[in-house]
Amino acid sequence: MHMIKDTDYDIIIVGAAAAGLTSAIYAARQSMRTLIIGKDLGGQALLTNDIQNYPGYDNIDGFSLISKFEEQVKNLNVEIIYDEVTKISDQNSRFIVHTSSRKFVSQSVILAFGKTPRDLGVPGEDKLKGRGLSYCATCDGPLYRGKTVAIVGSAEHAVEAAVMLSDLAEKVYLIFLRDKPVGDIDLITNLENRKNVIFVSNSTVKEVKGDKIVESIKILNSKTGSEEEYKVDGIFVELGYIAKTDFVKDLVNLTDRKEIITDREGNTSRKGVFAAGDVTDMPFRQLVISAGQGSVAALSAYNYLQRLRGKSIIRADWKSKKAK
Repeated sequence: MHMIKDTDYDIIIVGAAAAGLTSAIYAARQSMRTLIIGKDLGGQALLTNDIQNYPGYDNIDGFSLISKFEEQVKNLNVEIIYDEVTKISDQNSRFIVHTSSRKFVSQSVILAFGKTPRDLGVPGEDKLKGRGLSYCATCDGPLYRGKTVAIVGSAEHAVEAAVMLSDLAEKVYLIFLRDKPVGDIDLITNLENRKNVIFVSNSTVKEVKGDKIVESIKILNSKTGSEEEYKVDGIFVELGYIAKTDFVKDLVNLTDRKEIITDREGNTSRKGVFAAGDVTDMPFRQLVISAGQGSVAALSAYNYLQRLRGKSIIRADWKSKKAK
């Protein structure tokens, strides 16, 4: 994990998909010291192979589009940390953003995490998040070149992660609950023919083991009842996405469906906290809408900080800014 010495930010963005990445672009263009914390990169957009309604592209896949977002964010020197935010509290006009491994301080927060990757829910998981246990093969896969990894998941994105990681890792365990994984038949056949990929069928994870980093994964076969333990350097959880807003229920107002209530400027019920994307009560779930809400939230957060500092606010972002 990339460690940061000075943890006092102007804006911390929780979520690294379309809304969060767009927020970061607009915040950085206003010279705000900005940090993104996301459990993964791209969220559900990465599962979309055929986007035909994003302006500027007749057809583009989710991975390629999110990669363009990410490149633009990095060109603006925005810091990105892949970790899970577990709590946000306010103290002395600052927000304390807690993750599974540390905490950060900011003057404002943008909640843009959409749906969150599903946890395993087993012993050892919370302790080892970000220490060899990842929810984003795209983000962390290159760190495991020549190593042994496990992928947990039965659906198409688990298969796609296995294809990508088998090009990098020495050995890949694909662990799934069914007789066979679900996904593109050609991709599955391709994996079956790879000598460094081992299918572990009808199996669930019982425990993630390790002291300071992941060392092994304990598996239960649901048909035979037998247990096995595999030594691995990394574990990638690919179990889909869920709405996960309980950690902000005492911070901002939620709907009965646990969506964050916002106004047209992205304000929540708590001053200094803004929200954008699928996590909000916006009724439409479109990537372009999430990106648009992200820009609104960032400009609103900037204006909030300007008012605190006794400076003038803005209504638009017209200035030309060269990447550093």
